[in-house]
Amino acid sequence: MKLSIIIVNYNVKYFLEQALLSVRIACANVASEVFVVDNNSVDDSVKMVRESFPEVKLIANKDNVGFSTANNQAIRQSKGEYVLLLNPDTVVEEDTFEKVVAFMDAHPEGGGLGIKMIDGSGNFLPESKRGFPSPFVAFAKAFGLSKLFPKSKTFNHYHLGYLDKEENHEVEVLAGAFMLLRKSVLDEIGLLDETFFMYGEDIDLSYRIVKAGYKNYYFADSTIIHYKGESTKKGSLNYVKVFYNAMIIFARKHFQGEKAWMFVLIMKMAIYFRASITVVGNLIRQLYLPLLDAIVIFVGMYFLKDFWANYYFNDPNYYGASFLSFNTPLYIAIWLSGIYLSGGYDVNANIRKLIRGLLFGTIFLAAVYGFLDLQYRPSRILIILGAIWAVLSTTSLRFVWHFLRHGNFKFGIEKTHNLVIVGSVEEGQRVRTLLMQAELQKNFIGTVAPPKVDEPEQYLSNIDQLDEVVHIYQVDELIFCSKDISSQDIMRWMSKLGPDYTYKIVPKESLNIIGSSSKNTAGELYTIDIRFQITERINKRNKRLQDILVSIGCLLFSPILIFIVKNKSAYFKRIFEVLLAQKSWVGYISETEQQDNLPKIQDGVFSPLDAIRLKKVDEHTIKRMNFLYAKDYKTSNDFDIIWKGLMKR
Repeated sequence: MKLSIIIVNYNVKYFLEQALLSVRIACANVASEVFVVDNNSVDDSVKMVRESFPEVKLIANKDNVGFSTANNQAIRQSKGEYVLLLNPDTVVEEDTFEKVVAFMDAHPEGGGLGIKMIDGSGNFLPESKRGFPSPFVAFAKAFGLSKLFPKSKTFNHYHLGYLDKEENHEVEVLAGAFMLLRKSVLDEIGLLDETFFMYGEDIDLSYRIVKAGYKNYYFADSTIIHYKGESTKKGSLNYVKVFYNAMIIFARKHFQGEKAWMFVLIMKMAIYFRASITVVGNLIRQLYLPLLDAIVIFVGMYFLKDFWANYYFNDPNYYGASFLSFNTPLYIAIWLSGIYLSGGYDVNANIRKLIRGLLFGTIFLAAVYGFLDLQYRPSRILIILGAIWAVLSTTSLRFVWHFLRHGNFKFGIEKTHNLVIVGSVEEGQRVRTLLMQAELQKNFIGTVAPPKVDEPEQYLSNIDQLDEVVHIYQVDELIFCSKDISSQDIMRWMSKLGPDYTYKIVPKESLNIIGSSSKNTAGELYTIDIRFQITERINKRNKRLQDILVSIGCLLFSPILIFIVKNKSAYFKRIFEVLLAQKSWVGYISETEQQDNLPKIQDGVFSPLDAIRLKKVDEHTIKRMNFLYAKDYKTSNDFDIIWKGLMKR
């Protein structure tokens, strides 16, 4: 056995399927065995591997044991001369394994090998080649000096930015996404250190390989796609903590004395520094638009106050200081809350959601106006004028902001992407069918022919003219059919066309179309799987708001409802459980509600079963009712269930 390929998987079924399909082709001319170690995924990854890849040796763990432990499980069973640790969110070229094995055979001093990696937009991933993290190297990386001086041997030793990415080099650190290891070297230095749960284990193993007298190589004669971000979110606080703590474990293991102390200190500083940047960045992304809205509305209310005082009352001092210190902030808070609850601050926000939120806020403001103390009720007309100004100013703000970012005034208008499919007519039609089943709107331009096609008149052009097609038809998105286009050609075109386009790949006979537009975000997936309305952000928010409002209503009307409900002893207990977010008013029917891959929601006081007269239904009906509840979720349905549930219980 020449090669043992080991893939550790955790809840990335669709990417794993694509990786295994590419591995299956790449193994054609290399005596290989393939292991998949699943760390207790809940997305049917294990079932998919068993049904679609019977040749794979599957290890299904009952817990998430971590990256190092899972790899070691398979390494101990492996029989290959070389062991390849491969991420599930990767795609390899057809001859990748042949090339890397031949290189290692020709370099017996080599203990390990990494490879040239690109992300889902065709960008080179700098972590393809890395240096060891000494205290200064770690400092330069943690505090951004490596990004400021990407080609510097001094400041960017971590990513070895001074080495040509198109040439083979001896390097220090191999990337865990593709780590080819000589089995005899592993037998000598030991397996992955299981102290590292995730991150750092590749640096540790690379360090031990070099320390034992072997060399690590960066191999540029083949390329893989590494979508990245599938197992962790790189913009999260958890990533910052886990990554830099892994560096601390590495330092304490391999450094001594002052060097270890300095490294650990830098890493701890980096954790707080990076965490602060992450927190501030997340807050800015979430709050910059509401803050801008608040400012423009406040400025408008300031001038409206003076205008109306002069125009109607002929007294510029008619409105007291409380109008700006109390009334205006209150109005703004209610209007912004309305926008938020209407989805006006969501990623897919549009003008309709914005105006709807301001309308709801104005209605609520008019309703509570009469309850305010007389000194805080200056004028209803200012609420109306303020609402008009809020609509005009926030709408204009969005159009201007959108123009500054995108160069057009099409805010809230979701652009229909111009799509080109690269593959045969048959595969192109299959892709279009998948897109329709997934309810995705694309402006289909046409199909570009794969190599060696006999009837080119059916296509826009042949693949050699793909760059011209993209330019002429202003293409936004390309979908490659891997049945007709080799992985090597796909990666070549992705690198050539660059990151200005969105790329997807549809594996042979797969029902999923996979891609990624950023190295720091999770990959994108077009699938015909069911879309559950209960997972939509606005529905999650509305469900929680509904829980709070119903709970408050139940408390306010408890003197009446307490005589109507049957289970009086549990009445107040349920209310406070929902208010404290321990439960929701409506959940799935049974205790086993998280079955069949339904979206996770909180346990409910009531369930869809409370809306019907039957007390008992069979298991199949329960599953179906739970499925329909999640798929077709509406707050109005919840109100019906809650009312009937209160009356029944």
